[in-house]
Amino acid sequence: MRVVSVSAAALAGGASIAEAQSYDLIQAARDEGTLTTIALPHDWCGYGGIIEAFTDKYGIEVHETQPEASSAEQLEAIRASAGDAGADTPDVVDIGLSFAGPARDEGLLAPFKVGSWDTIPEEVKDVEGYWYGDYYGVIAFEVNADIVKEIPEDWPDLLDAAYKGAVALSGDPRSSAQAAQSVYAAGLAADADADGAAIGKAGVQFFADLNAAGNFVPEAGTAASLIAGKTPIVIRWDYVGLADRDSVEEPRIEVVVPKSGVVARPYVQAISAHAPHPNAARLWMEYLYSDDGQLGWLKGGCHPIRFDDLVKYKKIPEALAATMPPADAYADVVFPSIEDQGAANQTTAEEWETMVGAGVN
Repeated sequence: MRVVSVSAAALAGGASIAEAQSYDLIQAARDEGTLTTIALPHDWCGYGGIIEAFTDKYGIEVHETQPEASSAEQLEAIRASAGDAGADTPDVVDIGLSFAGPARDEGLLAPFKVGSWDTIPEEVKDVEGYWYGDYYGVIAFEVNADIVKEIPEDWPDLLDAAYKGAVALSGDPRSSAQAAQSVYAAGLAADADADGAAIGKAGVQFFADLNAAGNFVPEAGTAASLIAGKTPIVIRWDYVGLADRDSVEEPRIEVVVPKSGVVARPYVQAISAHAPHPNAARLWMEYLYSDDGQLGWLKGGCHPIRFDDLVKYKKIPEALAATMPPADAYADVVFPSIEDQGAANQTTAEEWETMVGAGVN
């Protein structure tokens, strides 16, 4: 099986290997004829349009399997293909960050550095290219602006008496990853220089203060509860809030990225170590990390991992930028390490009941 490598010449001038000078890789991928994906629902981060654009650009069929598969199920599909690759054996995966290191260590992933490698932040890529962040969301405030007249801009604002009985998490932070990330973000806003456990403690203290002020609603906030006014402020991923904003006619919804404690959680891309179509897999990665691929994720409401680079070189069309929160709101985004996040989550699990005294139903 011939696998085309990235050459220095192909990357001359900073261009992506997915462009014209990557002719050898494109031809090798076309010879394979197919790319098999897993866990890519069309309404998630714009994947429907991205898949269509990839096929239109390169003439390579994308065979889609298990669109709703979890990260664990994706890796199990790779394990199952180790000795006997079948028609549904995935070439590439899109998994949660916490799964990436163990998958690499188990030998499930193949290393590959895309042409735009240097523009991917160091903290969200494997140094040897076994995995790399693809897109992310940040914790934000989704606000029913018909009810909340004074829109909060930062975490301390939520403690104001104007928001009594108004603020909800998306779930219980002891069991919901999104809610746990929200506690981390609140803690980071209080003490950006602390370690993970201390950030978790500060985050729990924030919600204890919020509850003592009468502002915390012990109910999992959803689009339905926000629309109904039961939880007019919900702390959740920005891309979820933006999707609600763009799909709901009434009430008017605003999504605010707080001024401090801007915390992101990336997903990551990787190539299977047992990919039946390794060249198509590499070409797919090159497309995803090209400007066009990154803008495809942005159109789907998710921030591509090269977002800062796109902003720096004015690659984002004005019409698309106008649909998103201001770019400078993401300038100080923090990607917590797995270790810090784990320590914070443990502190939250241990301290929430005692300090906050309010579960989330």
